[in-house]
Amino acid sequence: MTTPLDELWRPVAPPDEQEAAAIRAERVRVREFLAGSLDRGLFEPRCDSWLGGFSPEFSKALAVRGWIGMTWPRRYGGRAASNLLRQAVVEELLAAGAPVAAHWFADRQVGPGLLRYGSEEQRDRLLPAMARGELYVAIGMSEPDSGSDLASVRTRARQVAGGWRVTGTKVWTSHAHRSHLMLTLVRTAAPDPGSRHAGFSQLLVDLSASGVAVNPIPYLDGGHHFNEVVLDDVFVSDGMVVGTPGQGWTQVTAELAHERSGPERYLSTFPLLERMSATLAGGGDEVGGVLGRAYARLWVLRQMSTGVARSIDAGTASSLVTALVKDMGTRLENEIVDEARRWRPSAPAPDAPDGYDRLLAQAQLHAPGFTLRGGTSEILRGLVARAIGMR
Repeated sequence: MTTPLDELWRPVAPPDEQEAAAIRAERVRVREFLAGSLDRGLFEPRCDSWLGGFSPEFSKALAVRGWIGMTWPRRYGGRAASNLLRQAVVEELLAAGAPVAAHWFADRQVGPGLLRYGSEEQRDRLLPAMARGELYVAIGMSEPDSGSDLASVRTRARQVAGGWRVTGTKVWTSHAHRSHLMLTLVRTAAPDPGSRHAGFSQLLVDLSASGVAVNPIPYLDGGHHFNEVVLDDVFVSDGMVVGTPGQGWTQVTAELAHERSGPERYLSTFPLLERMSATLAGGGDEVGGVLGRAYARLWVLRQMSTGVARSIDAGTASSLVTALVKDMGTRLENEIVDEARRWRPSAPAPDAPDGYDRLLAQAQLHAPGFTLRGGTSEILRGLVARAIGMR
């Protein structure tokens, strides 16, 4: 008899020789591109680059090389590549601290969501623009007073001639001030006491439409990617409904395999860890132990995340494993920040000339969000407890 925990102990099948060679060659291409970009001063490595590093020019350079929408069919601008090959490219970009935020949400989850649930018209019109690095999409899930309870969202959409009128507020909406569309979870039917997850739908809201107000939520240092998005009777046409009205909960939870288990869940602070390794080299057994434990845990998380990438290709992704990757990964990222502070106790500055101090400052400012975004640690552990029969 198998249990959900058996999924964790099942070894990840290595790629065959041809696939492995393709992955190695792609890594070489990415590394050469990144080295050349650094030499030309096109970006400066940073922590949390998938949220803090917004560069339309860099995203378009990646698109020209086929590194956005890699897994999508060719007819929509993709390469029909495996999720494992995409994961290798994303690992290289995040490890280098490259600015990938502009296309991130479109590539990671909106595009796959449209492929699974969108209309053919939506796929034909939107996916090629995303793959070219020209169309940016924000995610409208969280709301004020809802905490981590996504089923309690109150943004409403009422049906009118030709579409819907949307009223409500979304928060922690990264880069909404720079995005063209927002994939938005809304309530399209009255709450059902018998099913908290019924009556939701997903709409693509035009962020330039009348009635949309985007208000910044700045970081302590004045940096800005979070926003509050207020929707005041915003019209959304029927053609911008994703999937079937009323099936929004099924659709939004299907995104979680893409959102929770990727390399961004354990590589947001990797540029800092790499700089620590270089700066503290030769620091003795204690430093060696700290770094060794961090790299060992990274190896385990990569194995788990790679397993999810393979299972996405096979259509068998497990919510248990994705929740564990996210929880374990973001805990490790916070611990890397804590260790970096312990070995460099002076107060760092985001504009410090020393790379260690600059990366540490970036990581510290972003760290409070690590265990919140993509589902809080408490919610994720509850999912794991339920999956293994403890709740």
